[in-house]
Amino acid sequence: MFVWQSWWGVAAAAGIALIAALVVIVIVSVSFRMAARRSDWPGALAGSARHPFRALVILVAVWPAVAATLPDETARGFIDQTFRIAVIAAATWLVAALLAFVIGLGQARYRIDVPNNKVARRMQTQLALVRRLAIAVVVIVGVASILLTFPGVQGVGASVLASAGVVSIVAGLAAQSVLGNVFAGIQLAFSDAIRVDDVVIVEGEWGRIEEITLTYVVVGIWDDRRMVLPSTYFTSTPFQNWTRNTSELLGSVEFDLDWWVSPAVMRTELERILDRTDLWDGRAQVLQVTDAVGGYVRIRILVTAVDAPTLFDLRCLVREQMVEWILAQNPSAIPRNRVQMVEQEPRPVPKRGEPVTEPVGLFSGSAEAEQRASLFTSSITLPDLDDEPGR
Repeated sequence: MFVWQSWWGVAAAAGIALIAALVVIVIVSVSFRMAARRSDWPGALAGSARHPFRALVILVAVWPAVAATLPDETARGFIDQTFRIAVIAAATWLVAALLAFVIGLGQARYRIDVPNNKVARRMQTQLALVRRLAIAVVVIVGVASILLTFPGVQGVGASVLASAGVVSIVAGLAAQSVLGNVFAGIQLAFSDAIRVDDVVIVEGEWGRIEEITLTYVVVGIWDDRRMVLPSTYFTSTPFQNWTRNTSELLGSVEFDLDWWVSPAVMRTELERILDRTDLWDGRAQVLQVTDAVGGYVRIRILVTAVDAPTLFDLRCLVREQMVEWILAQNPSAIPRNRVQMVEQEPRPVPKRGEPVTEPVGLFSGSAEAEQRASLFTSSITLPDLDDEPGR
């Protein structure tokens, strides 16, 4: 009967501790809601750390109550170990959430959906990698702390440290590619070679950098495909970065037209097309004849835009409007093939008694040519080996 009363006492103590923990949670929640009326960050912090904070408060409140009233000495060790592991896990969860929130505040200060966002894209890339590294370190420390709560692990610690050199060598050889990608990911984030939202050409595909992790990079292709490349790809393979320094780009549109085209009139039409669109940023507009061989005149148009997607649309617009203008206003500029019809003349035949001339070549047809040929066809006198001294 005493045992059952003691177990009821454990339940009562746990209930009282749980109520106290709920009171603390309510007070903290109300405080954050009141603070959120004056600023945005308390509400964001409450949203990201709500669950780990509540779990940690409940565990910290219930653990001493249960440990103080538990009647069974045998079960006390198991209960203490369980609560200790749960508290460490909840604390690790809370610290990781707080780190993610703090780094997220830094990322929110740098917007990449605005023009001239080079600095913002660099900071977004570096902060995202720092967040992953920090969370990984916190998780590793939490797991190590949980393992150290077991007495057997503490006893093995000395021998593990003694053989750390051999283990590190074996692990390094086994995870060489993984570690290479990790170091390459860190190098990419802090060397500013690529950033999130950069426009790149990789494997012949045009796309944007969507995500940079410790081991791989995700490139969003223009047709909504995703290309996942190891981090070492960008440190060992040449690639194009269209937004390395600025997002502004220069693009070309080429036409092969007939010789009847008027570049001056076409240049006036180009100005009219660019004045009617917002895709052109006004930096440059050039129309030049870059070639005029093979029966065609090659016209090259250079236009500029604020970024790669806008430049692509602008090039398509210029090409389409120019085609319509040529068809409607200047059809003589349409490329065409010309064929000249001529009558075949009879081949002249030598008259009777007229000497027939032979073709003159490099080694025939003249005395000089025959002499030149004799240098390559005459016999070569070899020395007599028997007359050599010493034989």
